[in-house]
Amino acid sequence: MSKNIIVIGAGFAGLSAATTLADKGYHVTLLEKNESAGGRARVFKSEGFTFDMGPSWYWMPDVFERYFERFGKKVEDYYKLIRLSPSYRVCFGENDFVDIPSDLNDLYALFESYEKGSSQKLKELLKDSAYKYEVGINKLVYKPSLSVWEFVDIKLLIDMIRMNIFESFHKYARKYFKNEKLLKLIEFPILFLGAIPQNTPALYSLMNYADISLGTWYPMGGMHKVVEGMVALAQEKGVKILYNQEVKQIKVIKGQAKQVITDTNTFDVDAVVAGADYHHIDQKVLEKPYQNYSESYWDKRVMSPSSLIFYLGLNKKLEGVKHHTLFFDEDFSLHSHEIYTDPKWPSKPLFYTSIPSQTDLSVAPEGMENLFILIPVAVGLEDTEEKREYYYNLVMDRFEKLIGQNIRESVIYKRSYAHKEFSGDYHSFRGNAYGLANTLMQTAILKPSLKSKKVKNLYFTGQLTVPGPGVPPSLISGQVVAEEIAKKIY
Repeated sequence: MSKNIIVIGAGFAGLSAATTLADKGYHVTLLEKNESAGGRARVFKSEGFTFDMGPSWYWMPDVFERYFERFGKKVEDYYKLIRLSPSYRVCFGENDFVDIPSDLNDLYALFESYEKGSSQKLKELLKDSAYKYEVGINKLVYKPSLSVWEFVDIKLLIDMIRMNIFESFHKYARKYFKNEKLLKLIEFPILFLGAIPQNTPALYSLMNYADISLGTWYPMGGMHKVVEGMVALAQEKGVKILYNQEVKQIKVIKGQAKQVITDTNTFDVDAVVAGADYHHIDQKVLEKPYQNYSESYWDKRVMSPSSLIFYLGLNKKLEGVKHHTLFFDEDFSLHSHEIYTDPKWPSKPLFYTSIPSQTDLSVAPEGMENLFILIPVAVGLEDTEEKREYYYNLVMDRFEKLIGQNIRESVIYKRSYAHKEFSGDYHSFRGNAYGLANTLMQTAILKPSLKSKKVKNLYFTGQLTVPGPGVPPSLISGQVVAEEIAKKIY
């Protein structure tokens, strides 16, 4: 087979698409704008610290296992996984926190301690979410969502009705629990979908199964070890990866993409897979006659939040902390209102910390700590150094108080990352961090299409198209688009 396919962007979706296509016999060249692979999951090192730049949660291990197995490989061929126990900590306030156990019986006991009868309710919810996970992950998310006819199957329609697609997750959760802390624990995984529970279909309670039943894992060495494994597999399959290649134009002749032009090279193509930011490719790289959507269409999309991230290196170890901690010591409804309804810099933000050096001594010098702090914020905000420093001190005041330790005096490395970097490094639409929010009106066939309507051999993959935001969905997205190319036109 002599067909040449260009894949744009070496994030999870791009690597997945490139490897799947190469495995089918295509000549695949993967063009990456930055100097390393991974997209938002890139890594950087400084002063002995190794920082994962983006994703820090390893959920849905079965999706990764299935990915490597399709090529006759195993996850352990590329990186070592350990299951975290406890899975993570949730802090509700000073001296008020809970560690989420990895053992189900311990979790049932924890729920019962907050609300009598809730352990049985949790079992019922997990049974329901397991069913949704089986149907959602094994059936729905591998569909290209190019036509409503893909879903016209009696059994599938019955399954979809059973999955509460027209009910909000907010309402669904309150059928099971009344205790506010338990509701926060149940609603937390929805944050990974980039929307508030009131606007998220109850279908996504499947994330509770991913969280509680499948567990929270960590690849030793950091999340970038997954990227390194995917790059190694891609190259084993013959994918040619070129870095520092920013795509400037896709040249279209008579409705077909013929060339991909970067700032230094021109590539002849038989097909193109755009794994870079969908909006950027659609609105900035393609000429207007070949754009899939109008600018007004994009302006109406509900985006997931952006993030203000701090990468910190400490010259000491912290006491009594966990690998993952969610800080719910302020009002979630206020913070979400200031992200989605009335976008502004948050007045009392929630935040999250990852301290991988609590699990993995390789990511920090001996006796030191690797600290990642993330604050979800609205997209499209004015991003200044003054704002970053204000929120650094605001969050650090709370963090130090809540864990009862001084931190700032021990910081020997500090770097921040927000809207400007998301836009500059990834051409991220409005500086978003996670992609398109998974609202009901942005699910399946209502997402931006993975197939161009105007360019016969142009496809899209990644977090702005099906199946949606997050690492596992992006991994799946690349496989779905590769299958479409293989079965439809080549």
